[in-house]
Amino acid sequence: MNTLQLARELIRRPSVTPADAGCQALIAELLEGAGFSTEHLRFGEVDNLWARRGRAAPALVFAGHTDVVPPGPPEGWRADPFAATIEGGTLIGRGAADMKGSLAAMINACRRFAARYPAAQGSLGMLITSDEEGVADDGTLRVMETLASRGETFQYCVVGEPSSATRLGDTVRVGRRGSLSGIMTVRGVQGHVAYPLRADNPMHALARFVLAITREPVDGGNEFFPPTTFQMVNVHCDAGAPNVVPGELKCRFNLRYSNVWTHERLEQHVEALLRELKIDYDIRWRVAGKPFLTKAGPLTTVIQRAVREETGLDPELSTSGGTSDGRFIAPYGVDVVELGPINESIHKVNEIVAIEDLDRLEKIYFRIAELLLVPGAA
Repeated sequence: MNTLQLARELIRRPSVTPADAGCQALIAELLEGAGFSTEHLRFGEVDNLWARRGRAAPALVFAGHTDVVPPGPPEGWRADPFAATIEGGTLIGRGAADMKGSLAAMINACRRFAARYPAAQGSLGMLITSDEEGVADDGTLRVMETLASRGETFQYCVVGEPSSATRLGDTVRVGRRGSLSGIMTVRGVQGHVAYPLRADNPMHALARFVLAITREPVDGGNEFFPPTTFQMVNVHCDAGAPNVVPGELKCRFNLRYSNVWTHERLEQHVEALLRELKIDYDIRWRVAGKPFLTKAGPLTTVIQRAVREETGLDPELSTSGGTSDGRFIAPYGVDVVELGPINESIHKVNEIVAIEDLDRLEKIYFRIAELLLVPGAA
């Protein structure tokens, strides 16, 4: 089964998060046929697959997810989002770019590597979850905890997230910003809109806070990360009548932050500002991911070389974008990078991947494994 055929087989399984819809059973069958040992790890409603060939170091793991976001309005699609339709030189379908296309390329790269190098000194693995697009509590996070509890480690990880901007391989993510959300209640005093001195409008208090925190950048970033950003996500404040000042406001905001902060220090910074503004608040914090960074070293060198050999591009090493499951892998001392298809169409209707890019991506993944695990492969 070539990479295009495998990508289509995966797309035809409607694995809307957290469902796997049989994707991992197919993947396990293919990897077992290439000499991998496989283990199905189910936590709650989430299916996870851990596969490994060999036990020696160094160990390279390819990581990804079988779950996809909902397809959205069907009338917006040029074809059934789960039919895996070929149109010209592209493959259309939910998950084509994020990330069943790169999963197919990874699987076939691993199978080809096992056939080419049956006695490779290092080891090769795959970590696959169906809980990346959802809450992500029972996916890669739990698998890494399980592996750590039994002393199983690996040194390098390539996550197949769609990192490329306009051409395959033009961008490789070597880290991600942290994500910190504040779920906040602002308390005021309810009253008649005609008598504002007898009321305290919590919307005005929130406006003071937003102005203060956005007037200047939270920080200037550093050589690896852009400056921290603040965004309001949700605001609800309604007394139920047009002539009443509400007495309470509920809102949610998010900070994407660099490694100049810990989340504890950033929380303290925000709450100090709220107190300075004399705002009456309660706040609950949620950390979706801490920042991580893979600095220049063997993995980044190999990634750049493999991309350059296949595409002629020198990839930009970036930390931009949202979060990924790399945030659960890096804390275990693993060098993590993200390399995958062009991301322009992800989560949109008519999600696509170039068929040519699937084949090129398989070659890049194979070369990464070869350069890391086979002495003298250069």
